[in-house]
Amino acid sequence: MMAGKGQRVIVGMSGGVDSAVAALLLIEAGWQVGGLYMSNWEDQDSYCSDAQDYQDARAVARELGIVLHRVSFADEYRRLVFEEFLQEYRRGRTPNPDVLCNREIKFGACLRYTQRLGADWFATGHYARCADDHGAPSLLRASDAAKDQSYFLCGVERSRFAHVLFPLGELHKSQVREHALRAGFPVHDKPDSTGICFIGERPFAEFLRRYIPETPGPIETLDGRVLGRHRGLPFYTLGQRGGLEIGGVRGSAGEPWYVARKDTLRNALLVVQGMERAGLGSEALRTGAINWLCEPPVTEFAAGVKLRYRQPDQPARIELRPDNTALVHFQSPQWAATPGQTAALYLGERCLGGGVIEETL
Repeated sequence: MMAGKGQRVIVGMSGGVDSAVAALLLIEAGWQVGGLYMSNWEDQDSYCSDAQDYQDARAVARELGIVLHRVSFADEYRRLVFEEFLQEYRRGRTPNPDVLCNREIKFGACLRYTQRLGADWFATGHYARCADDHGAPSLLRASDAAKDQSYFLCGVERSRFAHVLFPLGELHKSQVREHALRAGFPVHDKPDSTGICFIGERPFAEFLRRYIPETPGPIETLDGRVLGRHRGLPFYTLGQRGGLEIGGVRGSAGEPWYVARKDTLRNALLVVQGMERAGLGSEALRTGAINWLCEPPVTEFAAGVKLRYRQPDQPARIELRPDNTALVHFQSPQWAATPGQTAALYLGERCLGGGVIEETL
């Protein structure tokens, strides 16, 4: 990480250990540091940790001796992220709200807000790295492969990374916790947050039922046998194993069942068992418009592709189309490639960009 030389940076502080250490490292490197806590969700209940997270961020800011600003982007979040999330689920797709939030809120509304506060730079506790590519920013994986979050950043407009710092990009999580412990931060052993931010730790179906009505239909095998009833296609995702409530089926092996397809025309959920999954992989998929974090490559090239967080790169041939969408041809068929999710493209350590999966082929 480059020395600050007195430049002003505002750190997005979530109340967790990662953003706390990001602020600490910037101070130690000579930056003029401020903090910003943002609230994106207004519905306070037993599952929402916003109040405690803010108090944790305040405690760290006091320890560091920095000013902590607070701002609400709840209106922007509901309009730009949550409404899109619900619309996609109603279509039977499975969106990734974390990718949307990074694009629209953290590195959109929040970045602009820090600039209005007079900051030269905006920093977060993401595990990723930025580098200069002949005067333009590029996005690289974090050194800690187990924590790398570049997948969630592939939808952010490239130009925005010119104003962004990722102080944790070269560190492993264990090192971050050691820094926090030595600094005496009360959050040094705070567990990592999990789940979608506005859902928290509550059961997903319980939350979704507040906004999307149940539309029951049959659960079927690929040969048409009816095994049970589903609550509504939006409540299931491809590859899902739990929550099907099928139980034992006479004449079938005792292996678990998995969601294989959604037949939206018939409102049917198609499931397979065990080894049947092997024949249902997608050999290719089509994306929506690609958000490029580099100069767009030639019309056809090889790349690694991630279809979900922490998935190893899947070797593929990328065929670009004139409308900036892409056909992705995999070397090996992919199980549960899911429309609505994000396909991130990589070349070595560099994230080339990404696009939403529109259909599998």
